Amino acid sequence: MSQITIFTDGSSRGNPGPGGWGAIVIFNDKAQKVDTKVLELGGFEKCTTNNRMELMAAIESILHTPKHTDITVFTDSKYLINGITSWIKVWKNNGWITKTKDDVVNKDLWMKLDIAVKDRSIIWKYVSGHVGIIGNERCDHIATDFADNGKTALYSGSISAYDLPNILDLSHDSILTKTKKSNSSRLSTKAYSYVSSVGGTIHVDNSWAECEKRVKGIKGARYKKSLNITDEQRVIEEFEQLL
Repeated sequence: MSQITIFTDGSSRGNPGPGGWGAIVIFNDKAQKVDTKVLELGGFEKCTTNNRMELMAAIESILHTPKHTDITVFTDSKYLINGITSWIKVWKNNGWITKTKDDVVNKDLWMKLDIAVKDRSIIWKYVSGHVGIIGNERCDHIATDFADNGKTALYSGSISAYDLPNILDLSHDSILTKTKKSNSSRLSTKAYSYVSSVGGTIHVDNSWAECEKRVKGIKGARYKKSLNITDEQRVIEEFEQLL
């Protein structure tokens, strides 16, 4: 186990729209001389995107750690992981300009993250969202609550007094089993809405007829039905990761 473990997540109600980010920093004492400490973080922006919130969660949580430490960051954002481990090298070499001669999207936050990771040894690990991993679920709750301008109480203190003492448990097999069983009935469940991603833009339609008109014959178009408002947001975030 790394000395410091971080979970992060971001959320936005629209793209752009009100957004929030959440993070949990666990300061684990390898020698077990002191009790493990837990620090929850969160924030709100009036008009933002899911990807920007994912970046903010990473930046703010890392800046709350000492330099010259070993850190493992768990996130469900492939955009974040691919960006910081691969794309950013090309962007920096090209002066933060893309092949189309435009500024890199979210350039300001990528530059801040680039500074934040300096003098820290960080391992970035992907975890699937909404499968029951304790740290990811808690960060999702914090992020979505802040996006809704909520007032989630953020914890700071000993892990022994934390409501989620098993925060470092990354198992989710039982959740996946339940998910597989529920997926068999998904197709027969009445749709709440239909989410599509066409040409880099995400749309939400109330009927399949409307969605079909939007995606039919369009190369690269993606679409999926949602079962409720929470599921709709999950699908939107899933598609945003692919933009």
